[in-house]
Amino acid sequence: MSAETSAPSTSLRDRLQSIRSRCLLVGGIAALLSPVGAFVAPTQFYRSWVMAFLIVLAMPLGSLGLTMLHHMTGGAWGIAIRRLTEAGIRTLPLIAVFFLPVLAGLFWGDLYPWADPRVVEHDPLLLHKQPYLNPTFFVVRAVGFFALWIGFGFLLLRLAQKHDRTGEAKYLDRMRAVSGPGLAMYGVTMTFASFDWGMSLEPHWFSTIYGMMFVVGQVLTTLCFAILVSAWLARREPFSRFLGVDVFHDLGSLLFAFVMLWAYAELSQFLIIWSGNLAEETPWYLRRTAEGWKGIVLILMALHFFVPFALLMSRKVKRRVRLLAWVAGVVLAMRVVDIYWMIMPAFHEHLTLHWLDLTVTTALVTLWFAYYVSRLQGRPLVSLHDASLQALFDVQDGERGTEVATH
Repeated sequence: MSAETSAPSTSLRDRLQSIRSRCLLVGGIAALLSPVGAFVAPTQFYRSWVMAFLIVLAMPLGSLGLTMLHHMTGGAWGIAIRRLTEAGIRTLPLIAVFFLPVLAGLFWGDLYPWADPRVVEHDPLLLHKQPYLNPTFFVVRAVGFFALWIGFGFLLLRLAQKHDRTGEAKYLDRMRAVSGPGLAMYGVTMTFASFDWGMSLEPHWFSTIYGMMFVVGQVLTTLCFAILVSAWLARREPFSRFLGVDVFHDLGSLLFAFVMLWAYAELSQFLIIWSGNLAEETPWYLRRTAEGWKGIVLILMALHFFVPFALLMSRKVKRRVRLLAWVAGVVLAMRVVDIYWMIMPAFHEHLTLHWLDLTVTTALVTLWFAYYVSRLQGRPLVSLHDASLQALFDVQDGERGTEVATH
Protein backbone atom coordinates (compact mmCIF):
# COMPACT_ATOMS: atom_id res chain seq x y z
CA MET A 1 0.00 0.00 0.00
CA SER A 2 1.50 3.32 -1.06
CA ALA A 3 -1.06 5.62 0.51
CA GLU A 4 -0.32 6.79 4.01
CA THR A 5 -3.87 6.67 5.23
CA SER A 6 -7.24 5.57 4.06
CA ALA A 7 -10.06 8.08 4.45
CA PRO A 8 -13.78 7.47 3.98
CA SER A 9 -15.13 7.85 0.47
CA THR A 10 -17.39 10.76 -0.52
CA SER A 11 -20.50 8.53 -0.51
CA LEU A 12 -19.64 7.26 2.95
CA ARG A 13 -19.09 10.79 4.24
CA ASP A 14 -22.49 11.76 2.84
CA ARG A 15 -24.08 8.79 4.54
CA LEU A 16 -22.42 9.66 7.85
CA GLN A 17 -23.56 13.26 7.50
CA SER A 18 -27.13 12.09 6.92
CA ILE A 19 -27.00 9.91 10.03
CA ARG A 20 -25.57 12.80 12.04
CA SER A 21 -28.32 15.15 10.88
CA ARG A 22 -31.03 12.69 11.87
CA CYS A 23 -29.46 12.17 15.29
CA LEU A 24 -29.29 15.92 15.82
CA LEU A 25 -32.97 16.23 14.91
CA VAL A 26 -34.10 13.45 17.26
CA GLY A 27 -31.71 14.56 19.99
CA GLY A 28 -32.79 18.18 19.63
CA ILE A 29 -36.47 17.30 20.04
CA ALA A 30 -35.72 15.13 23.08
CA ALA A 31 -33.47 17.83 24.51
CA LEU A 32 -36.27 20.38 24.20
CA LEU A 33 -38.71 18.08 26.01
CA SER A 34 -36.31 17.31 28.85
CA PRO A 35 -36.18 20.86 30.32
CA VAL A 36 -39.99 20.82 30.38
CA GLY A 37 -39.70 17.80 32.66
CA ALA A 38 -37.16 19.69 34.77
CA PHE A 39 -39.88 22.24 35.59
CA VAL A 40 -42.77 19.77 35.88
CA ALA A 41 -40.92 17.05 37.83
CA PRO A 42 -37.46 18.35 38.84
CA THR A 43 -36.67 15.46 41.18
CA GLN A 44 -37.43 12.89 38.49
CA PHE A 45 -35.48 14.90 35.92
CA TYR A 46 -32.25 14.60 37.92
CA ARG A 47 -32.87 10.91 38.58
CA SER A 48 -33.39 10.26 34.88
CA TRP A 49 -30.34 12.34 34.01
CA VAL A 50 -27.90 10.47 36.26
CA MET A 51 -29.13 7.17 34.84
CA ALA A 52 -28.82 8.39 31.24
CA PHE A 53 -25.42 9.93 31.98
CA LEU A 54 -24.06 6.59 33.23
CA ILE A 55 -25.39 4.93 30.08
CA VAL A 56 -23.71 7.36 27.68
CA LEU A 57 -20.53 7.48 29.78
CA ALA A 58 -19.87 3.86 28.85
CA MET A 59 -18.91 4.52 25.23
CA PRO A 60 -16.04 7.02 25.56
CA LEU A 61 -14.59 5.34 28.65
CA GLY A 62 -15.01 1.89 27.17
CA SER A 63 -13.28 3.21 24.03
CA LEU A 64 -10.40 4.43 26.15
CA GLY A 65 -10.11 1.09 27.95
CA LEU A 66 -10.40 -1.01 24.80
CA THR A 67 -7.84 1.12 22.94
CA MET A 68 -5.32 0.78 25.75
CA LEU A 69 -6.05 -2.94 26.03
CA HIS A 70 -5.20 -3.37 22.35
CA HIS A 71 -1.99 -1.37 22.66
CA MET A 72 -0.94 -3.74 25.44
CA THR A 73 -1.96 -7.01 23.78
CA GLY A 74 -1.92 -6.40 20.01
CA GLY A 75 -4.09 -8.26 17.52
CA ALA A 76 -5.78 -7.62 14.19
CA TRP A 77 -9.14 -6.93 15.86
CA GLY A 78 -7.82 -3.77 17.51
CA ILE A 79 -6.13 -2.49 14.37
CA ALA A 80 -9.41 -2.84 12.47
CA ILE A 81 -11.50 -0.89 15.01
CA ARG A 82 -8.85 1.47 16.43
CA ARG A 83 -10.14 4.55 14.62
CA LEU A 84 -13.67 3.78 15.83
CA THR A 85 -12.56 3.67 19.45
CA GLU A 86 -10.29 6.70 19.05
CA ALA A 87 -13.31 8.67 17.82
CA GLY A 88 -15.08 7.57 21.00
CA ILE A 89 -12.21 8.95 23.10
CA ARG A 90 -12.56 12.32 21.35
CA THR A 91 -16.09 12.64 22.75
CA LEU A 92 -14.90 12.78 26.38
CA PRO A 93 -15.14 16.61 26.56
CA LEU A 94 -18.84 16.37 25.65
CA ILE A 95 -19.35 13.83 28.42
CA ALA A 96 -17.83 16.31 30.86
CA VAL A 97 -20.50 18.80 29.77
CA PHE A 98 -23.19 16.14 30.26
CA PHE A 99 -21.99 15.79 33.84
CA LEU A 100 -22.99 19.35 34.79
CA PRO A 101 -26.68 18.49 35.48
CA VAL A 102 -25.44 15.75 37.82
CA LEU A 103 -23.69 18.46 39.80
CA ALA A 104 -26.89 20.51 39.73
CA GLY A 105 -28.76 17.50 41.09
CA LEU A 106 -26.19 17.19 43.85
CA PHE A 107 -26.86 20.72 45.12
CA TRP A 108 -30.48 21.37 44.16
CA GLY A 109 -32.10 18.11 43.09
CA ASP A 110 -32.11 15.96 46.25
CA LEU A 111 -30.25 13.38 44.17
CA TYR A 112 -27.76 12.22 46.79
CA PRO A 113 -29.04 11.90 50.40
CA TRP A 114 -25.59 12.48 51.88
CA ALA A 115 -25.45 15.97 50.31
CA ASP A 116 -28.26 17.18 52.60
CA PRO A 117 -26.82 18.33 55.96
CA ARG A 118 -30.18 17.78 57.64
CA VAL A 119 -30.15 14.11 56.66
CA VAL A 120 -26.51 13.60 57.60
CA GLU A 121 -27.00 15.22 60.99
CA HIS A 122 -29.38 12.46 62.11
CA ASP A 123 -27.61 9.53 60.46
CA PRO A 124 -24.54 8.13 62.31
CA LEU A 125 -23.36 6.14 59.28
CA LEU A 126 -23.47 9.16 56.98
CA LEU A 127 -21.66 11.20 59.61
CA HIS A 128 -18.95 8.53 59.60
CA LYS A 129 -18.70 8.72 55.80
CA GLN A 130 -18.85 12.51 55.64
CA PRO A 131 -15.07 13.05 55.19
CA TYR A 132 -15.42 11.27 51.84
CA LEU A 133 -19.07 11.84 50.95
CA ASN A 134 -19.36 15.60 50.96
CA PRO A 135 -20.19 17.95 48.05
CA THR A 136 -16.80 19.70 47.89
CA PHE A 137 -14.74 16.51 47.75
CA PHE A 138 -17.28 15.03 45.30
CA VAL A 139 -16.68 17.90 42.86
CA VAL A 140 -12.90 17.74 43.30
CA ARG A 141 -12.88 14.02 42.57
CA ALA A 142 -15.08 14.47 39.50
CA VAL A 143 -12.76 17.14 38.09
CA GLY A 144 -9.80 14.84 38.74
CA PHE A 145 -11.50 11.89 37.02
CA PHE A 146 -12.27 13.84 33.85
CA ALA A 147 -8.82 15.44 33.80
CA LEU A 148 -7.13 12.03 33.93
CA TRP A 149 -9.44 10.43 31.37
CA ILE A 150 -9.15 13.30 28.90
CA GLY A 151 -5.41 13.66 29.54
CA PHE A 152 -4.58 10.00 28.91
CA GLY A 153 -7.00 9.81 26.00
CA PHE A 154 -5.62 12.79 24.13
CA LEU A 155 -2.04 11.72 24.82
CA LEU A 156 -2.81 8.44 23.04
CA LEU A 157 -4.54 10.31 20.21
CA ARG A 158 -1.57 12.62 19.77
CA LEU A 159 0.84 9.70 19.58
CA ALA A 160 -1.46 7.98 17.07
CA GLN A 161 -1.48 11.09 14.88
CA LYS A 162 2.31 11.27 14.95
CA HIS A 163 2.47 7.61 13.94
CA ASP A 164 0.08 8.33 11.06
CA ARG A 165 2.35 11.11 9.78
CA THR A 166 5.71 9.41 10.20
CA GLY A 167 5.11 5.68 10.40
CA GLU A 168 7.84 5.40 13.03
CA ALA A 169 7.52 2.35 15.30
CA LYS A 170 8.68 4.35 18.33
CA TYR A 171 5.23 5.91 18.60
CA LEU A 172 3.62 2.47 18.86
CA ASP A 173 6.07 1.70 21.68
CA ARG A 174 5.13 4.96 23.41
CA MET A 175 1.42 4.19 23.13
CA ARG A 176 2.11 0.82 24.69
CA ALA A 177 4.10 2.45 27.48
CA VAL A 178 1.25 4.89 28.18
CA SER A 179 -1.42 2.19 28.05
CA GLY A 180 -0.06 0.14 30.97
CA PRO A 181 -0.39 2.91 33.59
CA GLY A 182 -3.48 4.12 31.71
CA LEU A 183 -5.34 0.85 32.25
CA ALA A 184 -4.50 0.97 35.96
CA MET A 185 -5.66 4.59 36.09
CA TYR A 186 -8.90 3.71 34.30
CA GLY A 187 -9.69 0.83 36.64
CA VAL A 188 -9.04 2.84 39.81
CA THR A 189 -10.73 6.09 38.75
CA MET A 190 -13.81 4.40 37.28
CA THR A 191 -14.16 2.33 40.44
CA PHE A 192 -14.28 5.47 42.59
CA ALA A 193 -16.44 7.28 40.02
CA SER A 194 -18.98 4.44 40.17
CA PHE A 195 -18.94 4.68 43.96
CA ASP A 196 -19.58 8.43 43.74
CA TRP A 197 -22.12 8.63 40.94
CA GLY A 198 -23.98 5.32 41.30
CA MET A 199 -23.44 3.53 44.59
CA SER A 200 -23.74 6.63 46.79
CA LEU A 201 -27.33 7.05 45.63
CA GLU A 202 -27.88 4.46 48.38
CA PRO A 203 -25.14 5.54 50.78
CA HIS A 204 -25.79 2.86 53.40
CA TRP A 205 -24.81 0.14 50.93
CA PHE A 206 -21.31 -0.78 49.78
CA SER A 207 -19.71 -3.33 47.44
CA THR A 208 -16.08 -3.51 46.32
CA ILE A 209 -17.12 -5.34 43.12
CA TYR A 210 -19.44 -2.50 42.06
CA GLY A 211 -16.67 -0.65 40.23
CA MET A 212 -15.56 -3.76 38.36
CA MET A 213 -19.13 -4.24 37.12
CA PHE A 214 -19.04 -0.77 35.59
CA VAL A 215 -15.58 -1.17 34.04
CA VAL A 216 -16.45 -4.52 32.43
CA GLY A 217 -19.82 -3.17 31.32
CA GLN A 218 -18.25 -0.12 29.67
CA VAL A 219 -15.73 -2.16 27.68
CA LEU A 220 -18.51 -4.58 26.73
CA THR A 221 -20.67 -1.66 25.56
CA THR A 222 -17.88 -0.33 23.36
CA LEU A 223 -17.14 -3.76 21.95
CA CYS A 224 -20.77 -4.29 20.95
CA PHE A 225 -20.91 -0.83 19.41
CA ALA A 226 -17.68 -1.44 17.47
CA ILE A 227 -19.02 -4.74 16.11
CA LEU A 228 -22.22 -3.06 14.93
CA VAL A 229 -20.41 -0.17 13.25
CA SER A 230 -17.81 -2.49 11.73
CA ALA A 231 -20.54 -4.76 10.32
CA TRP A 232 -22.11 -1.69 8.69
CA LEU A 233 -18.77 -0.51 7.29
CA ALA A 234 -17.66 -3.96 6.10
CA ARG A 235 -19.57 -3.60 2.83
CA ARG A 236 -17.97 -0.26 2.02
CA GLU A 237 -14.53 0.75 0.76
CA PRO A 238 -11.91 0.85 2.10
CA PHE A 239 -13.20 -1.21 5.01
CA SER A 240 -14.16 -4.28 2.98
CA ARG A 241 -10.43 -4.64 2.24
CA PHE A 242 -9.55 -5.49 5.84
CA LEU A 243 -12.81 -6.16 7.74
CA GLY A 244 -12.91 -9.84 6.85
CA VAL A 245 -14.45 -12.73 8.76
CA ASP A 246 -11.23 -13.41 10.64
CA VAL A 247 -11.45 -9.96 12.25
CA PHE A 248 -15.10 -10.51 13.17
CA HIS A 249 -14.25 -13.93 14.56
CA ASP A 250 -11.71 -12.29 16.88
CA LEU A 251 -14.21 -9.61 17.89
CA GLY A 252 -16.81 -12.29 18.56
CA SER A 253 -14.37 -14.23 20.73
CA LEU A 254 -13.60 -11.06 22.69
CA LEU A 255 -17.32 -10.40 23.07
CA PHE A 256 -17.76 -13.94 24.39
CA ALA A 257 -15.01 -13.35 26.96
CA PHE A 258 -16.47 -10.07 28.24
CA VAL A 259 -20.00 -11.50 28.42
CA MET A 260 -18.62 -14.20 30.72
CA LEU A 261 -16.59 -11.64 32.69
CA TRP A 262 -19.72 -9.53 33.22
CA ALA A 263 -21.63 -12.59 34.45
CA TYR A 264 -18.73 -13.49 36.74
CA ALA A 265 -18.71 -10.02 38.35
CA GLU A 266 -22.49 -10.00 38.79
CA LEU A 267 -22.59 -13.50 40.25
CA SER A 268 -19.63 -12.85 42.54
CA GLN A 269 -21.28 -9.81 44.10
CA PHE A 270 -24.58 -11.66 44.54
CA LEU A 271 -22.98 -14.75 46.12
CA ILE A 272 -20.88 -12.68 48.53
CA ILE A 273 -23.89 -10.65 49.70
CA TRP A 274 -26.17 -13.71 49.82
CA SER A 275 -23.70 -15.77 51.87
CA GLY A 276 -22.94 -12.87 54.23
CA ASN A 277 -26.65 -12.10 54.73
CA LEU A 278 -25.88 -8.78 56.41
CA ALA A 279 -28.66 -6.29 57.06
CA GLU A 280 -26.69 -3.41 55.48
CA GLU A 281 -26.01 -5.35 52.25
CA THR A 282 -29.08 -7.42 51.38
CA PRO A 283 -31.56 -4.51 50.88
CA TRP A 284 -29.82 -3.62 47.59
CA TYR A 285 -30.85 -6.98 46.09
CA LEU A 286 -34.20 -7.10 47.89
CA ARG A 287 -35.23 -3.87 46.16
CA ARG A 288 -34.00 -5.12 42.79
CA THR A 289 -35.86 -8.42 43.01
CA ALA A 290 -39.13 -6.91 44.26
CA GLU A 291 -42.33 -6.79 42.23
CA GLY A 292 -41.61 -5.77 38.65
CA TRP A 293 -37.83 -5.60 39.02
CA LYS A 294 -37.64 -9.39 39.19
CA GLY A 295 -38.74 -9.52 35.55
CA ILE A 296 -35.80 -7.31 34.61
CA VAL A 297 -33.47 -9.74 36.38
CA LEU A 298 -34.84 -12.63 34.32
CA ILE A 299 -34.47 -10.65 31.09
CA LEU A 300 -30.86 -9.80 31.94
CA MET A 301 -30.05 -13.40 32.80
CA ALA A 302 -31.52 -14.61 29.51
CA LEU A 303 -30.45 -11.95 27.02
CA HIS A 304 -27.31 -10.58 28.64
CA PHE A 305 -25.75 -13.95 29.38
CA PHE A 306 -27.40 -17.28 28.55
CA VAL A 307 -28.47 -16.58 24.95
CA PRO A 308 -25.27 -14.70 23.92
CA PHE A 309 -23.16 -17.31 25.72
CA ALA A 310 -24.83 -20.17 23.85
CA LEU A 311 -24.63 -18.44 20.46
CA LEU A 312 -21.06 -17.20 20.80
CA MET A 313 -19.81 -20.66 21.63
CA SER A 314 -20.39 -21.46 17.95
CA ARG A 315 -17.57 -20.61 15.53
CA LYS A 316 -20.14 -20.21 12.75
CA VAL A 317 -21.97 -17.47 14.64
CA LYS A 318 -18.77 -15.49 15.13
CA ARG A 319 -17.97 -15.78 11.41
CA ARG A 320 -21.46 -14.84 10.21
CA VAL A 321 -21.23 -11.09 10.41
CA ARG A 322 -24.94 -10.30 10.36
CA LEU A 323 -25.69 -12.83 13.08
CA LEU A 324 -22.79 -11.60 15.20
CA ALA A 325 -24.09 -8.05 14.75
CA TRP A 326 -27.53 -9.15 16.00
CA VAL A 327 -25.95 -10.72 19.09
CA ALA A 328 -23.94 -7.55 19.72
CA GLY A 329 -27.08 -5.44 19.28
CA VAL A 330 -29.00 -7.49 21.85
CA VAL A 331 -26.14 -7.29 24.36
CA LEU A 332 -25.86 -3.53 23.76
CA ALA A 333 -29.57 -3.12 24.49
CA MET A 334 -29.13 -5.18 27.65
CA ARG A 335 -26.34 -2.85 28.76
CA VAL A 336 -28.94 -0.05 28.86
CA VAL A 337 -31.35 -2.30 30.78
CA ASP A 338 -28.58 -3.28 33.21
CA ILE A 339 -27.72 0.35 34.06
CA TYR A 340 -31.42 1.09 34.48
CA TRP A 341 -31.77 -1.88 36.85
CA MET A 342 -28.72 -0.83 38.87
CA ILE A 343 -29.71 2.82 39.28
CA MET A 344 -33.48 3.32 39.28
CA PRO A 345 -34.46 0.98 42.17
CA ALA A 346 -32.61 3.44 44.40
CA PHE A 347 -35.59 5.77 43.79
CA HIS A 348 -38.54 3.42 43.15
CA GLU A 349 -39.51 0.31 45.10
CA HIS A 350 -41.51 -1.04 42.17
CA LEU A 351 -40.69 -1.07 38.47
CA THR A 352 -41.30 2.44 37.17
CA LEU A 353 -40.63 3.89 33.73
CA HIS A 354 -41.11 7.65 33.63
CA TRP A 355 -41.36 9.51 30.33
CA LEU A 356 -38.30 11.52 31.36
CA ASP A 357 -36.28 8.29 31.47
CA LEU A 358 -36.97 7.93 27.75
CA THR A 359 -36.55 11.55 26.66
CA VAL A 360 -33.37 12.27 28.63
CA THR A 361 -31.74 9.00 27.58
CA THR A 362 -32.71 9.59 23.95
CA ALA A 363 -31.35 13.13 24.07
CA LEU A 364 -27.99 12.19 25.55
CA VAL A 365 -27.46 9.09 23.39
CA THR A 366 -28.42 10.69 20.07
CA LEU A 367 -26.53 13.94 20.72
CA TRP A 368 -23.49 11.93 21.76
CA PHE A 369 -23.73 9.81 18.61
CA ALA A 370 -24.04 12.90 16.41
CA TYR A 371 -20.89 14.30 18.01
CA TYR A 372 -19.19 10.92 17.63
CA VAL A 373 -19.92 10.90 13.90
CA SER A 374 -18.47 14.40 13.59
CA ARG A 375 -15.27 13.17 15.28
CA LEU A 376 -15.21 10.25 12.86
CA GLN A 377 -15.72 12.31 9.72
CA GLY A 378 -12.82 13.77 7.80
CA ARG A 379 -10.13 11.86 9.70
CA PRO A 380 -8.09 8.89 8.49
CA LEU A 381 -10.02 5.83 9.61
CA VAL A 382 -7.11 3.45 9.26
CA SER A 383 -3.35 3.90 9.28
CA LEU A 384 -1.48 1.99 6.63
CA HIS A 385 1.88 2.65 8.31
CA ASP A 386 1.16 -0.11 10.81
CA ALA A 387 3.06 -3.27 9.84
CA SER A 388 0.36 -5.37 11.51
CA LEU A 389 -2.28 -3.70 9.38
CA GLN A 390 -0.24 -4.35 6.25
CA ALA A 391 -0.15 -8.03 7.23
CA LEU A 392 -3.90 -7.90 7.75
CA PHE A 393 -4.37 -6.53 4.24
CA ASP A 394 -2.20 -9.34 2.88
CA VAL A 395 -4.31 -11.96 4.65
CA GLN A 396 -7.58 -10.44 3.45
CA ASP A 397 -6.47 -10.01 -0.16
CA GLY A 398 -7.44 -13.59 -0.90
CA GLU A 399 -10.84 -13.24 0.66
CA ARG A 400 -11.81 -9.62 -0.19
CA GLY A 401 -14.69 -9.82 2.26
CA THR A 402 -16.36 -12.74 0.46
CA GLU A 403 -17.84 -14.21 3.60
CA VAL A 404 -18.94 -10.77 4.77
CA ALA A 405 -20.97 -10.33 1.61
CA THR A 406 -22.49 -13.80 1.59
CA HIS A 407 -23.42 -14.07 5.25
